[in-house]
Amino acid sequence: MILKRISILNYKNLEQVELDFSPKMNCFIGQNGMGKTNLLDAVYYLSFCKSATNPIDSQNVMHGQDFFVIQGFYVTDEGDPEEIYCGLKRRQKKQFKRNKKEYTRLSDHIGFVPLVMVSPADAELIAGGSEERRRFMDVVISQYDKEYLNALIRYNKALTQRNVLLKAEVEPDEELISVWEEMMAVSGEVVYKKRSEFIAEFIPTFQSFYSYISQDKEKVNLSYESHAIQGNLQEIIKGSRQRDRIMGYSLKGIHRDDLIMQLGNFPIKREGSQGQNKTYLIALKLAQFDFLKRTGSNTTPLLLLDDIFDKLDASRVEQIVKLVAGDNFGQIFITDTNREHLDKILENIEGKYKVFGVENGSVAERKGDTE
Repeated sequence: MILKRISILNYKNLEQVELDFSPKMNCFIGQNGMGKTNLLDAVYYLSFCKSATNPIDSQNVMHGQDFFVIQGFYVTDEGDPEEIYCGLKRRQKKQFKRNKKEYTRLSDHIGFVPLVMVSPADAELIAGGSEERRRFMDVVISQYDKEYLNALIRYNKALTQRNVLLKAEVEPDEELISVWEEMMAVSGEVVYKKRSEFIAEFIPTFQSFYSYISQDKEKVNLSYESHAIQGNLQEIIKGSRQRDRIMGYSLKGIHRDDLIMQLGNFPIKREGSQGQNKTYLIALKLAQFDFLKRTGSNTTPLLLLDDIFDKLDASRVEQIVKLVAGDNFGQIFITDTNREHLDKILENIEGKYKVFGVENGSVAERKGDTE
């Protein structure tokens, strides 16, 4: 998939932006706080129907304005044109359209424009709670597997209803709570199976990317942990009901799944340096890209790289540059405050690229920098 052109009105600090992109490399230069990340976030929004940084839609409208609009004009890998429109007015439901036809459900759009974003916020994958690592799995699998996304939606609905009953002052109706537990179990088994299959296939690719970037300096591992491994999920959830009543929420289920991230045989959260952590995260995301490219509709994802070179030594930067400049990656959007990093990448790019300057929400192509 190639994003040929984007039109943005009143999105965060981007008042009015109209840009035509290169099919290969698009570089955005500017100081922090100028709007580089907001521009990538607008591209992200067109893929996921939401912001990568702020889930509250109304807060993504520019201060003093009542709406935002983002339009993307794409070309598929087969050469077909596609137009995606998103509009939001304050206190109204957002609109999402493909070729001027509005989606009935936003979930139907997920995966149509596959996308992988690497950003400083990814540090939470290591430092944050298990919900961050579950979200990582969900974002990947949902882009190529509608059954997974629908099972996840059903599971979360049942989980919410069960938690309401657990919090109630009166003892929950046995039949009613059993219905929600059964829905959690049936949907949860689907989610567990697909997460297990994904991780088993994902690990070797991830390790290969880490090995390449680090030049075999360290070994890393990744493993999947779930209550569903222990046996029948419905029995496990029901068996925890008495304790759950005391706590007021569900302690067992696939909503507690986690990914165990290791450097050598130890948790990377405890043992990893800043550079090792950053390498781990970039390898995860590049493996995600490779996985999405090979699954689902076999559509090449967009790759968004937001300020990725910070805290990396020169040799690791060089290895990443070699990777993203190669033929395995499609259209790339990259931001940096340091022009030297981008120049190294552009030296390795065969074909066209574009460089844009970003300042106080204004974005302009630097014509002299384009080949």
